[in-house]
Amino acid sequence: MSWDWQFYCNDTATGEAVAGCFGPGGKEQTYLQWMLNAWGWTLSVSLLALVLALVVGSLIGIARTAPNKGLARFGEAWTELFRNIPLLVQVFLWYHVLPALIPSLRDALSPTVLVVCALGFFTSARIGEQVKAGINTLPRGQRYAGLAMGMTLPQTYRFVLLPMAYRIVIPPLTSESMNIVKNSAVAFAVSIPELAQFAQQASEETSHFEEIFIPVTLLYFISAFAINRIAKVIEARVRIPGQAGGK
Repeated sequence: MSWDWQFYCNDTATGEAVAGCFGPGGKEQTYLQWMLNAWGWTLSVSLLALVLALVVGSLIGIARTAPNKGLARFGEAWTELFRNIPLLVQVFLWYHVLPALIPSLRDALSPTVLVVCALGFFTSARIGEQVKAGINTLPRGQRYAGLAMGMTLPQTYRFVLLPMAYRIVIPPLTSESMNIVKNSAVAFAVSIPELAQFAQQASEETSHFEEIFIPVTLLYFISAFAINRIAKVIEARVRIPGQAGGK
C-alpha cells in the first residue's frame, strides 16, 4: 500500500500544488490549512462547552445536595433530562427546534453557540452527578462545622465542601473533559467546520481516506491527551497528603 501525502499541499479549489503548503495572504487554502482550521474549530467548541459544563454541572451538583427540596428536585430533573437524551438528538433540538419555537434565537445565536450549549448541557448532567458524589463522600461533620463557625450555607459550600469535593472528583472530571473533545464531532451534523466534517468532506473530494483519517485521529488523540496531562498536573498540585491518593 502506497500513501500519497502530497495532496495536503494542493489548493482545495483548483487542486494545484501550493509552494510551502500554505496559500499566500490567505487567498488560497490548502488541505493542510483546512485541517488546521478545522482543528481550531474542534478545540474552540470543546473548550467553550467544557467551561459551560463545569459551571452548570457544579451548580447542579450543589443543588442536588442542598437541603432545599425544591433545588434538589430541580437538580434531579436536570440530570435526568440531559443525561437520558442522546447527544445528537440534543444538537438537533438546539439547532432546529428551539429557533423555530423562539425565532429570536435564530438571529441572536450562531450555530456554534447552539452546539456549545447542547454539548455543554449534556456534559453538565454527568459532571453534576460527579460533583454530587464528591460532596456526599465528605463527612457530614464538615458541613455542620462550617455552619457552627458562623458561615452561611453558600459560604460553607464555597470554602469547606467544594474545595475538598473537587479534589476527590478530579479523575472522573478528567474523563469527562476528554470525552467532550470526542463528542464535539457531532457538530459536523449542523455544518460546524470542525475535524469530523473536514475528514468526511475532504476524503470524498480526494479519495485519500487513510491519509486524512490517520492525521485527524491523531489530532483528536493529541487534544484529549493534552487535557489529560493538564488535569494530572492540577491533580498533583492540589492533592492533600493523606487524602484522595495523596502521600
